[in-house]
Amino acid sequence: MVYSVKETPKEHWCILNLFLSSQALPATLTDQVNAGVECLKTGGVVAFPTDTLYGLGADIALAAAVQRVLDIKGRPQQMGLPLLLSGTEQLSLVAEEVSESALFLANHFWPGALTLVVRRSALVSDMVTGRRDTVALRVPAHLVPIALARGLGRPITGTSANLTGWPPAATANEVRRQLGHRVDMVIDGGPSPLGEASTIVDVTSPVLKVVRVGAISLEALRKIYTGPVE
Repeated sequence: MVYSVKETPKEHWCILNLFLSSQALPATLTDQVNAGVECLKTGGVVAFPTDTLYGLGADIALAAAVQRVLDIKGRPQQMGLPLLLSGTEQLSLVAEEVSESALFLANHFWPGALTLVVRRSALVSDMVTGRRDTVALRVPAHLVPIALARGLGRPITGTSANLTGWPPAATANEVRRQLGHRVDMVIDGGPSPLGEASTIVDVTSPVLKVVRVGAISLEALRKIYTGPVE
């Protein structure tokens, strides 16, 4: 079964919405995040902590900003960029449809370290997806990227804040060491708790396809999802 995003049953998202509504951004990060939102609105690129690793954020509606992220990393455009959402209210902006398996996994693993590959909406450009008709999404279990995407009013890019081919950065100092002054701002929220990339699962077909194993193991995935997994 495939749901239109606008028809998605609300009960699938109750746990996530309760999580988001009960959290507050620490005072020590408020000024940094507010400045980060303004930077994003003017086409800037911001490095920020997530639950997995530090990420590079840009406004997905600004082609020049998305191109800067690719240039900063030295990332080929055909690879595309994953997106981070503030919550389920932004899902309809970037996903054309969501399968029953995607809803099931999101209900169990979001907010968290599971990235889901879904059919993209018209808002998501070829530059973001590497000319694919799909896009990789997740809601991170970290208040900084959630606040950035909420403040901007739409999802932000969430690729790792490192040079392509270099080790991923789990601290602000490592971001600065690799990227220097290429980014407009680095939000220092301390070390990323997991220090490991997210697990990526393609949910566009009846058989789940594991694209990358990361912070969520295959065992943990199969314990929750009993359908076919490749």
